[in-house]
Amino acid sequence: MFEKSDDVLWAGVGEASLPVAEAMAWASDRGCGAVVTFCGTVRDFSDGRPDVSSLEYEAYSTVAQQMLREVGEKACARWADVRRVVLLHRTGTLAVGDVAVVVVVSSAHRDGAFEAAQFCIDTLKQTVPIWKRETWAHGREWSLASESLASASRATPDSRAATGDRRTEP
Repeated sequence: MFEKSDDVLWAGVGEASLPVAEAMAWASDRGCGAVVTFCGTVRDFSDGRPDVSSLEYEAYSTVAQQMLREVGEKACARWADVRRVVLLHRTGTLAVGDVAVVVVVSSAHRDGAFEAAQFCIDTLKQTVPIWKRETWAHGREWSLASESLASASRATPDSRAATGDRRTEP
């Protein structure tokens, strides 16, 4: 499920808890002066919904796996001093506090690690076919915000917020 496929990039989608500590350890090496880790967790609120109880993620696993790899490869190509990239995302039902996504980037210098990690999470959220259903006291809603990898690299926070297919369930 979250098996490493090579020495530079570890990407995966699955139902198991994310191996955050293992990902951080794997990404570190003696040539790295920086290891940046981002963990996206399930929170108990969303816009206009103060009582979120869970999130459910579904993915087209084969395509999601390939697109995670593409995001990581693009980060490695763009930031030459990046040594390793980890992109892992959970599927299934997650409770408040659970880690849904982990991005780890190691590089020789902190600027490259921070920039590449930001790029990875933003591009992942824009392009990888992972659907999210949010459940709160008064309903549930599925959403997907996905567009091409090329357009995601140009995306701004305002344009990202405007994309997506959203439908509410009672």
